Amino acid sequence: MAYGRYRGRSEAPQGIGGGAIVAVGLAVLAVGGFVVLRAMAGGASLPPASAQEIPATVGTAVPFPADPSGVAPPLPPSAPVQIEIPAVAVRAPVMSLGRNGDGTVQVPPLDNHNLAGWYDGSVMPGQDGSSVILGHVDSYTGPSVFFAIKNLRAGDEIDVVRADGSVAAFAVDGVQKVAKALFPAGDVYGDVAYPSLRLVTCGGPFDAARGQYLDNIVVYAHLTGVVAT
Repeated sequence: MAYGRYRGRSEAPQGIGGGAIVAVGLAVLAVGGFVVLRAMAGGASLPPASAQEIPATVGTAVPFPADPSGVAPPLPPSAPVQIEIPAVAVRAPVMSLGRNGDGTVQVPPLDNHNLAGWYDGSVMPGQDGSSVILGHVDSYTGPSVFFAIKNLRAGDEIDVVRADGSVAAFAVDGVQKVAKALFPAGDVYGDVAYPSLRLVTCGGPFDAARGQYLDNIVVYAHLTGVVAT
């Protein structure tokens, strides 16, 4: 995700259920990429090949659900304030994303390359259900916070610092690439019976005519416990 808006709904007990998933999926199709018109106007180049390449380890299927024996018990609710992903050198504040007046979900400011956003229509990280954190892949001025999440492997750690001072630790289950027209809204935003985390950004081939990437990159993870501080 580098430009555009997601459509959401009010918070559900575990992720987003029912017909709202369809609306979310349709809105994901509007998420753009590199803001090509601004890039051309400013004389900047289009995304480099490295931005469009997707590792062979990234599949098109939704990663298998976490082994229940490896999932930690849910945590009390507490909003996320920071995300840390050591394997790809991410350490960024997390803002809360609500909805705009037209029902679309807000996104982090495009000009802040080191800022992610938690969609507050999903559960808080560590609670049962799917917690969704969005981040830009890049903009016309360079890479952004989730540029490298496509390189994550199963077992890599994702730490989410929460407002109560606790740090929820997640382990990556897998990474998925999917054409925006086939966005798996039910798997990303839908209900699950354990504490899970989804990271969403854009990637894959860049369509210069439309000014956007054609794919989404989705990281699936499950809670493994709390980091001692």
